[in-house]
Parts: sequence; structure tokens; C-alpha cells
Amino acid sequence: MPPVKDALLLLLDVGPSMDSVLPEIEKACSLLVQKKMIYSKNDEVGIVLFGAEDTDNELTTEVGGYQHVVVLKKIKVVDGDIHEALQQLPRGTTDGDFLDAVIVGMDMLIKKFDQTNKGKKRLCLITNAQCPIKEPYEGTKEEQVTIIAKQLTAHGMKMESIIFRGKLGQDANREIMDENDHLLNIFSKETSTRLLYLENPISLFGALRTRNITLVTTFRGDLEISQKLSIKVMVYKKTAEEKFPTLKKYSDKAPPSAQYATHELKIDYEYKSSEDRDKVLPPDQRIKGYPYGPQIVPISRSEWDAVKFQPEKGVKLLGFTDSSNIFRHHYMKDVYVFLPQPGNTGAMLALSALARAMKEMDKVAILRCVWRKGQSNVSIGVLTPNLSDKENIPDSFYLNVLPFAEDVREFQFPSFSNFPASWKPNGQQLEAAANLIKTLDLAPHGQPEVLLPDFTTNPVLERFYRFLELKSKDPDVAVPPIDDTLKKITEPDADLLLQNKSVIDSFCRSFELKGQPLKKSRRLWGGKRSSTNDVIENASVKVEKIGDLTPAQNASVKVEKIGDLTPAQDFEALISRRDSPDWVVKAINEMKNKIFDLVEDSHEGDNYPKAFECLVVLRKGCILEQEPKQFNDFLKHICNFCRENRLHSFCQYLASKDLTLISKTEAVDSDVTDEEARSFLVESEPKVE
Repeated sequence: MPPVKDALLLLLDVGPSMDSVLPEIEKACSLLVQKKMIYSKNDEVGIVLFGAEDTDNELTTEVGGYQHVVVLKKIKVVDGDIHEALQQLPRGTTDGDFLDAVIVGMDMLIKKFDQTNKGKKRLCLITNAQCPIKEPYEGTKEEQVTIIAKQLTAHGMKMESIIFRGKLGQDANREIMDENDHLLNIFSKETSTRLLYLENPISLFGALRTRNITLVTTFRGDLEISQKLSIKVMVYKKTAEEKFPTLKKYSDKAPPSAQYATHELKIDYEYKSSEDRDKVLPPDQRIKGYPYGPQIVPISRSEWDAVKFQPEKGVKLLGFTDSSNIFRHHYMKDVYVFLPQPGNTGAMLALSALARAMKEMDKVAILRCVWRKGQSNVSIGVLTPNLSDKENIPDSFYLNVLPFAEDVREFQFPSFSNFPASWKPNGQQLEAAANLIKTLDLAPHGQPEVLLPDFTTNPVLERFYRFLELKSKDPDVAVPPIDDTLKKITEPDADLLLQNKSVIDSFCRSFELKGQPLKKSRRLWGGKRSSTNDVIENASVKVEKIGDLTPAQNASVKVEKIGDLTPAQDFEALISRRDSPDWVVKAINEMKNKIFDLVEDSHEGDNYPKAFECLVVLRKGCILEQEPKQFNDFLKHICNFCRENRLHSFCQYLASKDLTLISKTEAVDSDVTDEEARSFLVESEPKVE
């Protein structure tokens, strides 16, 4: 039998005060078991209910007491039986005592595993902690909790408490809740376990741990501040993306008696010689080949290693800068956490002194990171101090990877100053928009944040797991509608919209909203092209044609881009502008794109004359501006494009019009001879026999 990876005992409060949240607990716990069946099928799970109507546990039979505590499912390997039991939890009729449930759970784990399975035994308590705890026979409640916590530690058990505190009713007793919170804090301190308070039942999905992920160090070594100063640190990943489970192929060839068969398919590849198809090449005779034009260039592993960049392992400080110089939207990849070496007092003091000094001066550090020897890439990151408010947790740093220059994508947007005054928002509109943003903020000032990242589950993954469970029972089942719980995550909060209806109405009154009809396609698949008149009729604004203006008016109009109506005239106007040297480059690039669009959208050659006119104008402009290479490269490129996409008719059309490349005779900077220019389109045409 394979070893148990994790033994989890769910302690669930089913008392009357939990009726409103029990449906969410059923969904969250059943989903937890379902994930375990996918990720950790050897894990074991048990269920204990307290606040139930009946009593069913071994301690009641052996020593008495522990009333209204029911062992719904004993600890066993996760299966569909446990999953179904969690989907229909019985409703209790009396107040629950969570200390009784903890003691019953401890007894079950001790009897099941004794001293084995160290560190893999967990208790998960879910309650609202609003019901009173019975007085112990001896001592105080605090002493009793301390004894239980020490027993948990002695037997290698861990405990996490999830306390749901939604909207409190009138019958909620604040004194009892404060006393229970004090007892739960003793558990948290004595056993170093999680104590979570949730305001929203949706947060249960994120609070329940699906599986324990073992922390693995990304880097162990020195944080080099200078040549004479370094700090021993250990680097871990703080966050990581949770991905879909790998859907592998399943084999049914294993016999039914093979209980632990994996049913996985293994794929193996054989490499054979091109000269002798029956000869299988061993790994030491294989060399990777890379295409270079029509050839395959073999490059051995030793040659790769000789030219590969192999930096030395290490984390070095490059310098400090103000935190305002680092932007949050520049953070890339996952977050790392820098901790001092455990047991190294000097490293803890040095790291703490550095972190507190940086926090006081509002500085961040820029690091050069190479996590392991032989790593092919180098990371540049920003180190941000993270000060601890607990005595047993040292200060640390967070590292976020920064982009290099080629990783940054700058998006240029037009300024409002270029718009007419009638398009610009007035003061009333700006105020209405600002109020709308404030009221719909999920993290309002002075209030708890809604949908906290730590407690908000991924709705796509949750929907996948739920459909997978249905699919396992019925292969032909249809995709179910989105669950109400997931709708609360993915859709706007109806209560929030209702509370701020006046602000939303004010925003709508401040702006005149008009529908924008979709433009018709320029070319239909049936072969019929939509006319330009259709596009103009569907536009929501009136377009004044430059051609309708008088010559004097035409001269005063500055063309900003090449349009669809008169591209040749727009190109000439753009390239003749001298208020900036960028207009020449802009005109040439836009004309290239326009020619490509005309050729690609052409139906039976209807756009060829207009594309040829644009090519002639582009050729003339490139000669005047001494840019012959721009035109020659573009003409070659568009001809190759036409051959690859079965548009040979356009090349034939250009050949009939005697369009040639720009030769040295026409432009000194050209590298094309007169003979090459004249024979370009003639040679490129395929011979017809």
C-alpha cells in the first residue's frame, strides 16, 4: 500500500447558527475532496460534525460526554463516498462546542496513525465561534486549550481554524465571541497554525487548502551588498500560478486486478538513419540540426555549450533608488521572498537592519539574480522591504522581476488637447465619472477589500472541476450553467449596484450615450464586396471629403494620415510636409500598408488599378527622398506574398504596366542595376509551356 501523503479531518459546525452558510461549506468541502482525488489520490479524509442532533463518536462510549458530536465519515482514502456525503450535510438542532470536536478529532488521528505520518495530520475547523464553550471539570478554559494545543504539537498534528463572521444577527453575543476568539488565538500561538476570519462565504473556496505544497528554495547563498559585505539568505517563491491539471491519455489495457495501475500511456521515439531506414541511432550518435535556408546545419551539444552564455550563480546588489521610480505595472513573473538563513542570528540582524533602513528612507534595491549555475538568462529585480509585526517571524524582502527595454510595450494614446472643445468633458462630467469610480471600488478607503486575492478562488478552475465531476458520472452530460457562487465572483455585485444607483443614474444623465452600429465587411465570403457607400452610410459621424473643397481650402488642410478615398494625394501631401522629419517615414509605412490592404482585399482584380497608382506614387516619392531600398524591398516582398497566396494575377498586372525596381541610374543609393530592374518582374513570372 502506498504511503499516505496527507490525512485531513474536517471539523464542521452544523448548528442552527450556521444554516445560512452551510450550502457554501458543502460546495467548498466537496470541491476540496474532488481536487484531492485528482491531485493526491492517496490522501485520506474524515468528517466530524458538531452541533448535530445526534451523538456518534468513540469517546462518548469510552469516557462519556462529547454530546452532539457525530463522526460522519471515518478517516479513509478519498473516494466518491466522501464527496457525496459532503454534498448533503445534516442540519443540527443545538449549539456546537468546537473544543469537543477538536478532542474527538485528535483521538481519531491518534488511534489511526499513532506516532506515524508525522507532520501530515491536519485538523480543519470551520465554525462561526458564536456558541459558548462548556466549563471544564478542572482548571480554566485557557488551561484546557493550552493542554490540547501541546498535545497537538506532541503528536505531530497541525490545525487551521476558519471562522466565518458574516452579518451578525441580533441574538449574537459579543462576549461569547470575544472569549472564543481568545481561545482560538491560543491555539494559533501554541501550534503556529492558521487562524482565518472570513466575512463572505465565497471566501471559503479560497481559504480551504486543496493540498500542501512543499516549499523548495530557489536560491541558497549570499546576498552580495558589496565585495566586503554579504548576507546569507534563502529565496523561495511566494506566489505561483495554479494551472489546469494535465489531461493525459488513459489506457484501459491494465487488468482489473491491478489495483494500483496508473493507466498512463508512455510514448517513446526511435531515431533512424536517413540512409538506412532500418538502423536505429543510439543517443550518442544523434546531433540536432537547425534549418538555415534550404540547408540543415548540425550543431552538437559541445558546440552549444562552447557558445552558450553561462553566468556565475549569485545575487548581487546593483544599487538603490526611490520606490516612486518603480511602477507596479512593470512587475513580471512570480514574486520571490528573501529570508535570512535559519539559525543565523547575524544574517537575521543584518537583513532586518537593511530592511528597516530602506523602509525608513522609502528606498528599494535593484538586484542582478542568477539562481543556479549554468542558467542561461539573468534576471533584474526590485527588492522591497517587508517588515514583520510578530516576534517569531523575521523581517524579509519581496523580489519582483523587472522588464528589460525590449520587454516594455509603450501604448501611445492621442491627447485630449487635439480634440475639438465639443468633444472634451466638462467639469460636471468629470465629477460624475470620478464618483462612479469611487463607489464601485472593491477596496474602498477605511473598509475591508472585497474579493481578497488570498481568499478568492479561480472561477475558471472551479467550473472545470465541477464539470469534470459530472463528466465522470455521465460522459454525455451537457455543460451546466454557471453556479450562483461563481456568478458572485465573475459578475457585478447586485447589492453594490443597488446601493449606488443614484451615482450611476447621475453618470448616465451627464453623458449622451449613442449606439455605434457595426460596419459592414469590406469583402463578403460569397464573393460580393460591400461598397464604400455602405460603409459611409453606417458611420455615426459625417465625413467631409477633401476633394469637395476648393483649391485654396485644400492647401490650408494638413493631412495627418493616408485615407481610403484619395490615398495617392494624401501620400504626396504627407511626404511634402517639412514641419517634422518623421512625416517621410510615416508616409512610406502607411502607403505600404495601404497597398497591402488593397491587394489582399481585392476581388477578381478590382483593386489592382488603385494599388498600381499607389505603387507609382510610392516609387516616385522614394526616388525624391533618396529611399530606393525601401521601395525595392517592398516590391520584392509584395510579389513574394502574392505568389505564396495565389495572387499571381497581380504580378502579371504589374509586369504589363512595366513597373520596375529603382535602379542606380534613378537613385545613387540603389544597389540594383538597370538590367536587374528591367528583368525583375519578367524573371519572377513562371514559364507557361
